[in-house]
Amino acid sequence: MNWTTTAYLSLGAMIGVASGIGGFTFVYAKGYSYLTNDPAACANCHIMSDQYEGWTRSSHHAVAVCNDCHTPHNFVGKWSTKALNGFWHSYYFTTGTFPEPIRIGERSRKITEEACRSCHQGITQAIEGPHRGGEKESCIRCHDDVGHQ
Repeated sequence: MNWTTTAYLSLGAMIGVASGIGGFTFVYAKGYSYLTNDPAACANCHIMSDQYEGWTRSSHHAVAVCNDCHTPHNFVGKWSTKALNGFWHSYYFTTGTFPEPIRIGERSRKITEEACRSCHQGITQAIEGPHRGGEKESCIRCHDDVGHQ
């Protein structure tokens, strides 16, 4: 066998192994469920069980699912956030390097804050009227248990 054939066979084998492992992991970890809006998908990973259970008892249970609060309200923003979060959640869960209890990151905190303001616009505008000089108070600083008791 010449060098080119060996290189192509090696590349094909590496792609095949990576695809096989990736496909198995996707099916085993129920990766397809993350393409839905079903909140139960967030509890696929045991580390999110407390958040899921808290959501089932929260005031938002009847009106919002995880994606309503934790992803931007536009197509590109939602799917890029889901992809980014999915990658990092998988990474940290696989390596076991996540903090317990889990904590929301700064990027996700900003997305959640904007979701609060979007759904509760009338209230937030009244609270932060011109008398505050454009200063914004954080909704989730005081209401951090609203979505997850």
